[in-house]
Amino acid sequence: MSYGTTDSVPSVTLDDVRGAQKMLTGVARVTPMEGSRHLSRLVGAPVHFKCENLQRTGSFKLRGAYVRIAGLLPEQRAAGVVAASAGNHAQGVAHASYLLGVRSTVFMPVGAPLPKVAATREYGAEVRLHGQVVDETLAAAQEYATETGAVFIHPFDHPDIVAGQGTVGLEILEQCPEVRTIVVGVGGGGLAAGIAVAVKSLRPDVRVIGVQAAGAAAYPPSLSAGRPVAIEPQATMADGIKVGRPGDVPFRLVRKLVDEVRTVTEDELSRGLLHCLERAKMVVEPAGASPVGALLSDPESFEGPVVAVLSGGNVDPLLMQRILRHGMAAAGRYLAVRLRLTDRPGALATLLGVLSVVDANVLDVSHVRTDPRLGLTEVEVELHLETKGPAHCAEVRTALRDAGYVITA
Repeated sequence: MSYGTTDSVPSVTLDDVRGAQKMLTGVARVTPMEGSRHLSRLVGAPVHFKCENLQRTGSFKLRGAYVRIAGLLPEQRAAGVVAASAGNHAQGVAHASYLLGVRSTVFMPVGAPLPKVAATREYGAEVRLHGQVVDETLAAAQEYATETGAVFIHPFDHPDIVAGQGTVGLEILEQCPEVRTIVVGVGGGGLAAGIAVAVKSLRPDVRVIGVQAAGAAAYPPSLSAGRPVAIEPQATMADGIKVGRPGDVPFRLVRKLVDEVRTVTEDELSRGLLHCLERAKMVVEPAGASPVGALLSDPESFEGPVVAVLSGGNVDPLLMQRILRHGMAAAGRYLAVRLRLTDRPGALATLLGVLSVVDANVLDVSHVRTDPRLGLTEVEVELHLETKGPAHCAEVRTALRDAGYVITA
């Protein structure tokens, strides 16, 4: 494809996105749109999920990767491609390369989840584990490209990538023509930029709202400064949108076309993931659940009908287990309390009797008897409880205090 430029930064148009859509026919799935009754009640208008978690390779990344690699010259294809990713982009590049008969090498961090590493290899890529963080992995991939002549496939900062991701926006307008607001997770910005190009060109009245993890939100300061600004991302469960600097190509488009960029906390991310699993029966990774977290946190601020893009479903089972517990706690469905008892026979049974009366399910009990803070006849007990919501948590705490227990934590 050929692209216009603005201040030396390539631009992307509706024609580019439509060209990408033709290229992806028979390659990327037209993913389904599913309604959410619970979120619709909260918002006061229809809410739909655009289920890119059901895309081939488990995320939208296949779209951009295929368009980028398909556009390479024959001599570039012969040199192979290289990418760096902790998961979704890796799988997208690996599978796109396989479909196009191009050799691919993917650098992944040493600590990348084993299921994502295995999936990338199964899609046909040579996987090289390097570095502890994605920045180190990225540097290694770029060095490999320089040494070997392989074409580096950037995860978001290229017009072909943006055009490919923009096909999600075309599908949204076809599947939900009455849409008024589209909510999408933002990392480097490729998906949000592509959707905004497609949607704003055809329906300028539709609001496009980006969502970032609060610990890795590079777009708010960048938008304020009028240029991409690098930040030091903090730890976040949403590794799919943990990016320290917006891409030049998507930033220009996001700044021009995206109406708003919001942030969500870790609690809101885990609540969004838990909601997708429990209410929608959808396995969604934290980055993919970020739009749902934003909707749950402030439902009345969205004009409906709303489409929330579930951008990916590649989540490690062990991480899922931790996130679900975090989400249950954030939703008031899980309570941990620590208190002190007199160390005598029957004391624990009496405590459990209080919890039984208020219908709190005990998941785990642990004792500490050797802490110097404890008296000679005291024992500290930590209880992990399954509860029914914030009101029930408050009821449990009140019952314990009324029975004479002092909650220390």
